Amino acid sequence: MSAGLGVGDVRDRPERWPVVDSSPAFKGPVFGVRRDRVEMPAGDGTEVVGRDVVEHIGAVGVLALDDRGRVLMLRQYRHAVARMLWEAPAGLRDVDGEPLHELAARELLEEAGYRAGRWDTLVDVFTSPGMADERVRIFLARDLAEVPADEIDFERVHEEADMPVVWVPLDEAVRKVLAGELHNMIVCMGVLAARAARDAGFAALRPADAPED
Repeated sequence: MSAGLGVGDVRDRPERWPVVDSSPAFKGPVFGVRRDRVEMPAGDGTEVVGRDVVEHIGAVGVLALDDRGRVLMLRQYRHAVARMLWEAPAGLRDVDGEPLHELAARELLEEAGYRAGRWDTLVDVFTSPGMADERVRIFLARDLAEVPADEIDFERVHEEADMPVVWVPLDEAVRKVLAGELHNMIVCMGVLAARAARDAGFAALRPADAPED
């Protein structure tokens, strides 16, 4: 560890290096790309270098844990990686002003058909900070109740047309992550964080409406 720094310093903090200029390169409904020229340290001075940044609206994920210690997973086709992935319910932050825990509750209901009586913040992550500003909050949902299909007003199409649901014991889910059998970021981060939280008696979890910064 660098001189003068200790364990207490290991905490992310906001910082913005000078941007000489910035220009849009692409704009889509979910993400855009901008090109920045950033002033960065170089030797005894500074140097202006180019960085492309993916601007993403962000997302939430739900690690749903039932009273038997099982994790809810569903399978979904992901074209970008050409795989059928086992995932957790998740959704884009595409409604302005919608509280994140309410978005998470909506995704759990629409994608999996469950409501939760207990919500906690499990973990906050930047998915690929070397190139994107996308951030994801993963919630832990407990005290689950299944909702009859005729009470769910949601039509599944495209990638969501066929998403089978399976309940996996949490320890087995952790084993699958470490064995390389699961690859979805929300599932991998979620199940590892959930077991750590469980082993600590869920005492360190933040409330569902905890600030992100």
